[in-house]
Amino acid sequence: MKVFDLRCRHDHAFEGWFASDDDFQAQLARGLVRCPLCDDAEVRRLPSAPRLNLSGAQQPVPAQAQAPAATEASSAQAVTRPGDLQAAWLQAVRELVEKTDDVGERFAEEARRIHYGETPQRGIRGQASPEERHALREEGIETVAIPMPAALKGPLQ
Repeated sequence: MKVFDLRCRHDHAFEGWFASDDDFQAQLARGLVRCPLCDDAEVRRLPSAPRLNLSGAQQPVPAQAQAPAATEASSAQAVTRPGDLQAAWLQAVRELVEKTDDVGERFAEEARRIHYGETPQRGIRGQASPEERHALREEGIETVAIPMPAALKGPLQ
C-alpha cells in the first residue's frame, strides 16, 4: 500500500492510499481521485520522503523536547497551519449537516414558509439558484451559500 501526499488546484492538502503508483495514475486519469474538501478532480502528487524503519534506528526527539518551554503568551500566538484550518472548516460543515434538515431543491420555498410562520422555526439546508437567493434577500430572508464537500454528501466516516 502506498500513501501519497496530494493537493488540489485550490491548495487543499490530503492523503490518498493506493495499491501502487500505477493504480494512482489510473484512478487519476479516470477522474476518481478528487479533493475531499472541494471535490476538485485536478489533483497533483506532492514529493514525499519514504519513512524507513531500520533496526537500531532511534526515534526522532519530539520538537517540544528540543525547544525551550513556551510561555503562555507565545503559545497563545501560535501560528495556525493550513491543515488545522481545513480540519476546523470540515468539522463546522459536519456540525451544520448534523444540526439542519436537508430540504433539497425546495430550499427557497421552505425558507419562506419558516420566515412567514407557516412552519416551525428550524435550521435548513438545500440548493437555491442565485436568482432564488436574491429574491429571498429582497424579502428580508438572509441565506448563506456554503460549498458542500462531496465527501460529506454521503455517509460520514
